[in-house]
Amino acid sequence: MRSSSYSVLPARTLRTVVVLALTAGLAATVPAAQAKTPVPRETPATAPVTTSVAAKPYMGWSSWSMQSSKYPGLNPDGDYSYLTEANVLKQTDALAAKLKNYGYDHVNIDAGWWMDKTWKTGFDQYGRQKPDPGRFPHGMKSVAEHIHSKGLKAGIYLPVGLEKGAYGDGRTPIWNAPGCTTADVAYPDLRTTNGWDNAYKLNFDNPCAQKYIDSQARQFADWGYDFLKLDGVGPGSFKSGDNYDNVPDVAAWQQAISATGRPIHLELSWSLDIGHAADWKKYSNGWRIDTDVECYCNTLVTWENSVDDRWDDAPAWSRKAGPGGWNDLDSLDVGNGEMDGLTKAERQSYMTLWAINKSPLFTGDDLTKLDSYGVSLLTDKEVIAVDQNDSPVARPVTTVGDQQVWGAENADGTYTVALFNLADSPASVTAQWASLGFTGSASVRDLWNKANLGTYKNKITEALPAHGSRLFTVKPGVGTPTTTGYEAESAANTLSGNASVAGCDACSGGKKVGNLYTGGKLRFNDVTVKKDGIYTVQVAYVSGDPRSVTVSADSGNGTSEKFPSTGDWNTAETVSVQLALKAGSNTITFDSGSGYAPDIDRIVVPQSV
Repeated sequence: MRSSSYSVLPARTLRTVVVLALTAGLAATVPAAQAKTPVPRETPATAPVTTSVAAKPYMGWSSWSMQSSKYPGLNPDGDYSYLTEANVLKQTDALAAKLKNYGYDHVNIDAGWWMDKTWKTGFDQYGRQKPDPGRFPHGMKSVAEHIHSKGLKAGIYLPVGLEKGAYGDGRTPIWNAPGCTTADVAYPDLRTTNGWDNAYKLNFDNPCAQKYIDSQARQFADWGYDFLKLDGVGPGSFKSGDNYDNVPDVAAWQQAISATGRPIHLELSWSLDIGHAADWKKYSNGWRIDTDVECYCNTLVTWENSVDDRWDDAPAWSRKAGPGGWNDLDSLDVGNGEMDGLTKAERQSYMTLWAINKSPLFTGDDLTKLDSYGVSLLTDKEVIAVDQNDSPVARPVTTVGDQQVWGAENADGTYTVALFNLADSPASVTAQWASLGFTGSASVRDLWNKANLGTYKNKITEALPAHGSRLFTVKPGVGTPTTTGYEAESAANTLSGNASVAGCDACSGGKKVGNLYTGGKLRFNDVTVKKDGIYTVQVAYVSGDPRSVTVSADSGNGTSEKFPSTGDWNTAETVSVQLALKAGSNTITFDSGSGYAPDIDRIVVPQSV
């Protein structure tokens, strides 16, 4: 029961309709009560999430990729039937034997543990999810104990809200809450919530709602679980509006988990609203930034559906992650090429992107059938260290076309640099040291190939296969470029069309040029350099979504460049573009053309190549 909605999503995300239809159809039918006007209230006051949990991105295994796949033999008893006690224990043992020593220590049980193989839900006398005896004959506590016996952590799953099947007739009592029933927990009009509308929205104006969450958290703690994935959370999950605002639910879960005294990692899913990133950070330990990575087809994933989406969607979230809470790019299915449905190049690029984004590294592969290449990817200590060390999340340092360069400066002064060729044919990709903020010579280590490549002056260029990548640690010398900065709002520039100067607290000089749309242009005048050459020009900009702009120098033909999102319209980031400049005075123009361009803060131009 993962990331899907019925009507507004592209085909690749309409993938849990069968699950949802079964769940909704089996839920109890309850007459709607008269609606009441909700009483405005503040989100429950809770202590902020501490870094004792999720100090680093978690690593492990999750059941959903194999549950959701139509790969031959994975779900022999019908769709999503893979999830059983026997299969979880088998994967637990394989994780302990093959990957535990490399940091993989979570075994996460996803949707369906309280449903039979027809997806009929089961609840206890207090409206809490009850393990299905067919899937988990020994119960969830026994499974957690086996996981712990292997030195691993146990994870479990719930959708947000009060599931319809748990409501009963509204007289179901709440555990350890005298006088509270499910009628008190939900709104009288039984408004629905979550990404599938298969649950009633909890009414936290009534203290019984918190008591219900407390009862669920207490049960998980008593069973010995260390991790909870809360799914269908909004705003996000392709839903918006008051009924889908689950920030109070997440806050209630954080409060309930804290009250148990057990350190339980709270992970949120799926495709969450970046506008609430501060709330996710305050109340949880991780949040999905995108739709499901699984293809719901005859493999676990495919490149186009939707592994490659993450290159577009991850940059906006790059500044949101850190100790205590991480951006979750979803399952890392790179361990078995045939079952995964990917080429070797795609599998390496997949893991490279996850590592430089410091995403949790949890595989959905059949760990009993990993191939040798998959093992080499999942156990590469240098690449895992990129994910687990204290350096920042990487961002694109060039514009985001088919050939991209991502980078991050590490605490020791080195740089993590990734090259990606997202095109469907081979291409060369170049990382200019100037785009990272230094010049001159730098030593380069190839992490995937475990090789010191020597010293490279000003740049490194690699020929990459289709969907291929390289991952380097770059140690610069002492070269710092001499540059000149030019503010977009300067009176020396020429603005045309709708372009105008606006305030910007995050920008250099406190201003930027915006309204670059349908013909709006910004021209920097009198940009001077000492000699003819190709210059790496850094562009500081603001853009709440990915936008393209045509950049040109002097009277030359411009190139359309796609700038990644900065996350919102109050955050400035920098990418570099390559421009041919002549000795002396030049102009550099940003032209929105017929579309919408990012707002421009300033440009920084080297004085010489």
